[in-house]
Amino acid sequence: MAVNQTPENDITVELRQLLQQREAEIELLQKTFKEIASELDLKKAFHIIADRARELIQAETLLIPIIDKDCKHYTYHAASGKDTDNIIGTTIPLDNGICGWVWTHKKPWWRGALDELSERERNRWEQEAGSVILVPMRGKKHLLGGIAGINKIGDDEFSLRDLNMLSLFASIVPISLENAMAMQQIEEARKLNEIYLHRLEKQNNELIESSRELEYLSLYDPVTGLPNRSLFHDRLTQNITTANKQKQSIGLLLVDLDNFKHINENIGHDKGDYLLHLIAQRFLDIINYDETLSRLGGDEFVLILPGLNADETLERGKLLIHQLKQHFIIEDIEIAVDASIGAVMYPEHGKDINILLQRADLAMYNAKANKRDVCLYEEEIDTTSLEQLTLVGDLRQAIEEQQFELHYQPKTRISTNKLIGAEVLGFWIHPVRGLIPPSIFIHDLEETGLIHKYTYWVIETVLQQTSHWDKLNNSLKIAINLSTQTLMDPEFIKFLDELITSRDKGRKLIFEITENLFLSEYDRLSETLSHICHLGITLSIDDFGTGYSSLSRLKRLPVSELKIDRSFVMDMENDPDDEVIVHSTIELAHNLGLSVVAEGIESESVYNKLGEMGCDTAQGYYISKPLSVDEFSDFIKSYTA
Repeated sequence: MAVNQTPENDITVELRQLLQQREAEIELLQKTFKEIASELDLKKAFHIIADRARELIQAETLLIPIIDKDCKHYTYHAASGKDTDNIIGTTIPLDNGICGWVWTHKKPWWRGALDELSERERNRWEQEAGSVILVPMRGKKHLLGGIAGINKIGDDEFSLRDLNMLSLFASIVPISLENAMAMQQIEEARKLNEIYLHRLEKQNNELIESSRELEYLSLYDPVTGLPNRSLFHDRLTQNITTANKQKQSIGLLLVDLDNFKHINENIGHDKGDYLLHLIAQRFLDIINYDETLSRLGGDEFVLILPGLNADETLERGKLLIHQLKQHFIIEDIEIAVDASIGAVMYPEHGKDINILLQRADLAMYNAKANKRDVCLYEEEIDTTSLEQLTLVGDLRQAIEEQQFELHYQPKTRISTNKLIGAEVLGFWIHPVRGLIPPSIFIHDLEETGLIHKYTYWVIETVLQQTSHWDKLNNSLKIAINLSTQTLMDPEFIKFLDELITSRDKGRKLIFEITENLFLSEYDRLSETLSHICHLGITLSIDDFGTGYSSLSRLKRLPVSELKIDRSFVMDMENDPDDEVIVHSTIELAHNLGLSVVAEGIESESVYNKLGEMGCDTAQGYYISKPLSVDEFSDFIKSYTA
């Protein structure tokens, strides 16, 4: 017999089910609180809260919006359930939608909230209310955000019970959530601190490196890597202290590169700096560990030689010169470098560093003036230096008053021994010091800008004189040395055009230029030289072999003659290398269609040897020293007779 269920039984079943549901809900809450209470990873905490809240209210989708720091937007930090793949991380203005209503009114939203709204507001929100429940989450000090459920599973609506349970849930989880947020902030602060420490360490290392670089730059020359003037002073001071204790001497060599300014202008400053670096490396090859090679600046080097006497110091100077004998090659440009060295001894020539450098400088200029590689300081040099300054002051007056006299050194054709011309040399007839050779004052003329007036006077005087010699020998050609400054002067061509009125007149002249000119303003130089040739003037390359051997340009320039430098010719009998250089130069010139002049011939044997090699023209003391106008006139007559 079936037992009929009474209403009381139905109530009992419903209550039991309700209690079971509440127990399940409480168990879920406890489980959730237990999970998130010890969870300090914010991302995991959000994930747990989202899953448990969705399960608690049986929502298809659950979202956790958190108010941003700017309090103008909110961002979805967690989501669970349906269609949540692209929601996390989305940021929305705070006043938008239902979230905006919750933030504004500081109370939950669910369908029951419609009853609290005015008719106008209820009409606005009614369509959204059935599918959404959103309760705020309040932290210790401010509103954190909220928990939103969307669409109840089973097509039911969210009930008051769901609202209460979610509100209870939302009132408790912020404690753990804020703990996790605090831990995240601590972790972020720790990482940020690590970043700052790393940056600080990097900046500190950069500062240390910069300090090292500044210290290096303050003590070392950036071009050559050698100690600079400051470190040189420090090293020499230490050497002097040691020398005084041990009663030893110190040798000091001041090295000045000859004509480096022109080299720098011709090959460019970058290549000039590289050349200085190569020179420094060559010098370092012969430097001992206790010696200091420094670059004082420009083209000047100085070498400290502790414990050496005067003779040993001079020998080391010659060794430095020897290091420069082999030409330097930079980008297929062969460059010859010469130097002049002044030597002083501590304490013999001074006990003060500045005095030592000053006297080394005087010795160096004495070496230049006398064409010596190394010169030791002597007291007489100071007097000579003062005289040189006086000469420079007298030069302008000498130009105005034409205190110069031209001498002519004969040139002969080797194959016929016939006189074919001469090279003109200007001597200064000083009213007090008498005859001064060009090696003393030409450089000063260039430095003072008077070289143009001097050169113009020489050319005019030579042309006047050749008109007199035409009666004795009308085929003579007179060679005149041209300064780089004059050749590149824009007024020079204008001067020649006014002076050389016919090619016959121009054929009386040979202009000797140095091969260093090949690298300075090549296009402009080529145009100038072509114009000179158009006037009938012959162009000759002087001192060939001591500068830049640029054969490609040599072929293209309108030169007719090469003049082998005397340094190769004078030692040709005793130095097989010089003989090979002379012979090779003669063959090279002939292959290029150029004639060859050898200067510095001082013996019959060298004269004859050059003839065997096929050299065209000879010049030197074997033929004659430079002669005055009257003496050269007599010389012409003797060769013509």
